[in-house]
Amino acid sequence: MNQNVFLDGLQKEGFPTPVVVTRDPPFFMDLHSHPYEAKALVLDGQIDINVGGIKTIYLVGDIFHLFANQIHTENSGSKGVKYLVSRKSPIVAEVPVVENSDT
Repeated sequence: MNQNVFLDGLQKEGFPTPVVVTRDPPFFMDLHSHPYEAKALVLDGQIDINVGGIKTIYLVGDIFHLFANQIHTENSGSKGVKYLVSRKSPIVAEVPVVENSDT
C-alpha cells in the first residue's frame, strides 16, 4: 500500500499521528498484548505476527492491524523490520455518578 493512502486511512479512522519503529534482527517478542489498537504499514523488511496459532507474514507495503489486548507474538525477518505505526487507545465511556437520594 502507498504510504499516503495509509496515512489518509488512519486519519479517517481516528488514529493519531504514527511513528516509525525499527526492530533489528534477531527480534522476537513472546506472547503479549497491548492496551491499545495498533495499525501499521511495513516500510522495510519483514514481520511475522502470530495470533491464535495463525502466523501471518507481512512484507513491505503490507498493513497489520492488532486490536487492544489481542494476544500475539512478533518476529522479524532476517533483515529486521521497519514500520509506520499508529496506536489508538480504546474509548472508555464515562458513567455518570448518580447520588442516592434515599439516605
